[in-house]
Parts: sequence; C-alpha cells; structure tokens
Amino acid sequence: MKTVVILGGYGNFGKRVAAALAQDTGVNLVIAGRSQVKAQACVDKLKPAAKAQLSVWQIDIFAASFSEQLCQRSPFLVIHTGGPFQGQGHGVPQACIDANAHYIDLADDRQFVCDIHQLDKLAKARKVLVVSGASSVPGLSSAVIEYYQPLFKEIKSIDIAIAPGNKAERGLATIAAILSYTGHPFQVFKDGRWQPAYGWMDANVNDFGGIAKKRGLANVDVPDLLIFPERYRVTDRVSFQAGLELPLLHWSMVFMATLAKRGFVKNWAPYAKLISSMSNLLLPFGSDIGAMEVHISGEAQARKDVVWRLYAPDGQGPYIPTLSAIIIAKKLLAGDINKRGAMSCVGLFELADFDAYFEDLGIYAQVEIRP
Repeated sequence: MKTVVILGGYGNFGKRVAAALAQDTGVNLVIAGRSQVKAQACVDKLKPAAKAQLSVWQIDIFAASFSEQLCQRSPFLVIHTGGPFQGQGHGVPQACIDANAHYIDLADDRQFVCDIHQLDKLAKARKVLVVSGASSVPGLSSAVIEYYQPLFKEIKSIDIAIAPGNKAERGLATIAAILSYTGHPFQVFKDGRWQPAYGWMDANVNDFGGIAKKRGLANVDVPDLLIFPERYRVTDRVSFQAGLELPLLHWSMVFMATLAKRGFVKNWAPYAKLISSMSNLLLPFGSDIGAMEVHISGEAQARKDVVWRLYAPDGQGPYIPTLSAIIIAKKLLAGDINKRGAMSCVGLFELADFDAYFEDLGIYAQVEIRP
C-alpha cells in the first residue's frame, strides 16, 4: 500500500485533492496539517465513500523535526497544498527528497516554482519526481498552449486571465499570496523586452463571453510570466491578469495597489484575515461562475488568434487549481510517469487529461480560432 501525504489536506484546495485520491484503492491517504481537529473532520467526511485507507497526521512543516518525522512515515508521495508559498523556501520539497518521496505542490509563486530546478540533481539522485506549480498556472495554462502551439509558426503574444465568481469558495492562503505583491513591481515580458509591472494595476475590463460575461482584471504575478517567453519563443508579450467579479471589490484592490505603490502601505498580506472577513460580507452578491481565458496570437501562413475559454458554473471553480496535482498524482500511483528530477509543472501531461474531470464537474471549454 502506497502512502500519500497531503499537507494542508483539510484546506480549500487540499480537501479537494483528498476527495479525489480517496477514491483510489491501495492507497494510505494521510490528511496532514497543524490542526488535528480539522484533519479528523476531513477524514470523517471522506470515510463513508472512501476506498483508500485514511489517517490523520498533526504536523507543522516549519518545525525543526519535520524532515525527520517525514522520513519516519516513508511516504510514496507528498502533495503540498499549504500556501501561501511566497517566502516559504524549499524546505518541504528538500525533506521529501531526503525521504525518497515524490513531491507535488500547488504553488503559484513565481520564484518558488521557477527555482525548484535547483533541486533537480538531488531529486534525480534519489530517483524521485519533484513538481512545483501543479495548479491552474502553469499546469493547466501550459497544457492549453502546448495543445495549440503546432498551429503557429511563431507566437507573438500570450495573454492569460482568470476571473473567479464572487460566491466561489476562496482560501485565506490565496488571498494572502495576492496581497503580498499588490502594488509591488515584478518583471514582465512586454513589447519584446523585460520591464516592470505592478501587482493589481493596469486595470481593465475583459469580456469572457458565455456565462461569465465582462469582468474586471488587473496584473498578478505568476510563474507563467517567467517561464513562457523562453519556452514558447514569444516575440512580443506574455501577460497574466486576474480579477474579482464585484466591481466594488475589484476597484478597491486597485486602490490598495495604488497605496502600496506610493509607499503608504508596505505590504497588505498581514491584513489578509481582515480583508477576507470584509469581502465575505459581500458573498450573497455576484455569481458562482468562474472563467479562465488563454489568448494566443501569432503567425502561421497568416496572422492567427486562438482564444480558449474555460467556464466553471455552480461554484466549481476552486476545483480547477487542484486538477493538475490530481492528474500527476494518479499517474505516479499508476506508474505512468517515468520522469525524475525537479521541475515546474510544464510538459508533464496533455490538455486531454483534464477532460474527464471537467465533465464530472460540469466545467466546459469553448475555443475560437480566428484567421
């Protein structure tokens, strides 16, 4: 029986990963985190329909004894969902390598994901797979681009946008991660060169069409911004924006970014709990419809545009960031991935691998290909 440890297994994303893997026989699924009460509640909820063996582990990933305790568990795989990943360092994946365990995380922090390759030599020596960014970005976003890349002789621009519904469940870690760079500069590839952009600025409105319609967007810092220009040999621009459905919340964030840029607030992340509580007062408003858009523009025989849009009705949007990790985990458990080493989540699966999950969740995509 293979032991799979989910760090943060009762959190917003962790509980969804746990629910998917609990359906696998021959797995000892360990729900791990700092709160034994919350971990046990998650196990109790999963038990009636679970095929996997379930257990609880109270552990703090920042404890000095974490690596030693993990080695004692001898896990086959560790899935790290305990964000925010900003400033965490690579102590957890390092501990997994030391324990001869495969590792997957849902990180969306640019440096955390892109610097994971520093562990490549160690991971290969221990014959384990270490994957960072197994989430919507760069996991799903790169799968979309690689599916449509053969249509292009040259890619000029890649523009990606994510817009969750206001009623969709959101985790405190995700809010803290976004707030950490709100109003702060980061490098983007624009007009064929690297230049600064500011978190939650350059606000605009995008029409996602379909059931999502128009949503406000602003800059967010994600691994795609660093990975995609080189990987896809983009000549002009790679952009990534996200937004909040309610204009009041969206433009409040833009105002907060302005305050941070001008130095009135050093970092909004410490206020994550307060801001989350305030935003929850508006949960009755808006919708539970989320959307994602990947717009690829370039040259084939003539100019070509591909606009891929994903729609998540009925509050299913929070499942999307978990699917890349679930896909890789199931492939590892089945012995279908032979790659070893440490890498960002690009090129490890195909867009078609998401199809069955999208169908089960009622999530669907629409594609426009414009000459």
